[in-house]
Amino acid sequence: MSRPDTRVVRKLQHVFYTAFDLAVVSAILLLVVLVYVHQYGSTVLDRYPEKQKLPQSSVILASDGTVLRRIPLPESGYRVTARLEEMPELLVETFLAVEDQRFYSHQGLDYPGILRAALHNTVQLSASEGGSSITQQLARNLYLNRDKNMLRKLKEASLALALEKRLPKQEILQLYLNQIYMGHGQYGVKSAAEYYFGITQLKELEIWQIAALAAIPKGPSVYNPEAEGERPKGRRDLVLRMMQQRGLITHAEMAAAMSKEFQPVERARAQRIGDSYMDAALKEASRLTGQPLEELRTGGYTIVTGMNPGAQQALEETFGNPEFFPPDGTTQQVEAAMAIINHNTGDVVALTGGRHPSIGGINRAIIDARQPGSAFKPIIDYGPALESGRFTPESILPDRKERYGDYSPDNLNGIYRGQVNMALALQQSINAPAVWLLKQVGIANARSFAAKLGVTLPPEDNNLSIALGGLHTGVSPLKMAQAYSVFASGGTFHEAHTVRSIADAEGKTLYKYTSAQRQVISQRTAASMTVMLRNVVNNGTGAKARMNVPVAGKTGTTQAGLPGVTGKANRDLWFVGYTPDLTAAVWMGFDRTDKDNSMTAGSGKAAGLFSAVMNKVYASTRR
Repeated sequence: MSRPDTRVVRKLQHVFYTAFDLAVVSAILLLVVLVYVHQYGSTVLDRYPEKQKLPQSSVILASDGTVLRRIPLPESGYRVTARLEEMPELLVETFLAVEDQRFYSHQGLDYPGILRAALHNTVQLSASEGGSSITQQLARNLYLNRDKNMLRKLKEASLALALEKRLPKQEILQLYLNQIYMGHGQYGVKSAAEYYFGITQLKELEIWQIAALAAIPKGPSVYNPEAEGERPKGRRDLVLRMMQQRGLITHAEMAAAMSKEFQPVERARAQRIGDSYMDAALKEASRLTGQPLEELRTGGYTIVTGMNPGAQQALEETFGNPEFFPPDGTTQQVEAAMAIINHNTGDVVALTGGRHPSIGGINRAIIDARQPGSAFKPIIDYGPALESGRFTPESILPDRKERYGDYSPDNLNGIYRGQVNMALALQQSINAPAVWLLKQVGIANARSFAAKLGVTLPPEDNNLSIALGGLHTGVSPLKMAQAYSVFASGGTFHEAHTVRSIADAEGKTLYKYTSAQRQVISQRTAASMTVMLRNVVNNGTGAKARMNVPVAGKTGTTQAGLPGVTGKANRDLWFVGYTPDLTAAVWMGFDRTDKDNSMTAGSGKAAGLFSAVMNKVYASTRR
């Protein structure tokens, strides 16, 4: 063989070996890709099974059915799911016609669609058209981010194939129609139908509305019905033509639908109220169901509360007026909290945990953290004494300086009268008779009485200082209102509750409040206490709580007791009282009392706030 022929052969051999090597490498890479595509999707589905349970917005309702709050999803949107059976067939078929015509014939990947999109994008020198099937879109939205690269496309394909193997077509389609983003923070067709058209029953959708919904997924920000310009209508009309071409609607129906003009739904821009109430209701619902708070927020639950929106609005409006509060401190604002109970039912009709409440903020209305001062006397001193049968409002009690071991309580201003009757001792909030009375009744008996009213004291509160409201951890306004509500209801205990009922996403009732009212103290005790507490308001320390309806109640004050601060400085101001219909507790104070932040105002300020709120509440119920 000549030398030129040898060189040709060698070149051919080199080309052959190179091609062979490339083929082997390509085969290995293809095998790796195939293995990756086969394994990745199954692995991810096994690792994150919770992804297929779509979070949906829970709804909190007032006692009259008013929607108080639709709780946003973690991604700051809203979703209400629907089963396929709840959707009109035309809606489902239209989405299939627009998004994935071969949905029922492919196994997750629409190869003709992918090829068509690739050719289109090659010709246009862009990536303007996608070939993703509904299953691929679902896989991307559930498991992947929005990056556009080859690895993500491989992951998407792998997940789509795995989903098709795991789930029936109908379940994939239902997931997609509930998961898809529809603009303006709405996820799924049901949320979108209500948001854009005010329609809660999907089978009530008209043809043009179905087309408008199916037009959105291609570009939620530009094709949703409320987007500016002609593009939303143009896209909707394109969908209508597709519906007519596929025989889903007639030409006449298409023409009629095209003539429809979208009119935005009027949405009430009501002032947001009840952040503290929502917080209390969710915590109560969690305790009742055993579900964590996050599940209650995103599980599609419907929670009906006992809130009266008018009363809540009245409460928050009054709290927004600074004239009802003591002056602020150097570094803090005086805070306040209030709870109002319907003592005939136990419904908490209004509640706020601060002057400027917020979701996740401190809810002072439900935290057992403040000393109740003399507002505790009816619960721990005078109530137990009346219930014992040994004392009446006319009973004469000693009013002199006494020492009980290491404990020696003082009267305000050091004034002692020698002796007073029980009604006057309560009216003037005299300390010495109250402590003496607790000693006579017995601490154990008094603690048992308080527990019947809903105030269970810890072992540390087993001393005479509780006679004046000196508690180890303190109480909350809600707990104080609960206790006084027993006096207001003639000795009957109705458990204070924010939650009336809880239903899951399927509408199944998980909890319904049933009144377990019980007579826990005698009617005689309750009636005598009411007479004495009305006397406190009419002639005693609670005068600023007076209203145009009878009010019974008691003030409470705890002193700051700080070195270098005037002895007149106070830490807590209380008023707890009731009308014939409602029981309420008001607390005022600083979150941290110190030399720069204390109050010189007295408990009359709390009594005045009680009156202002309750007058407004009564006015709201008369409207």
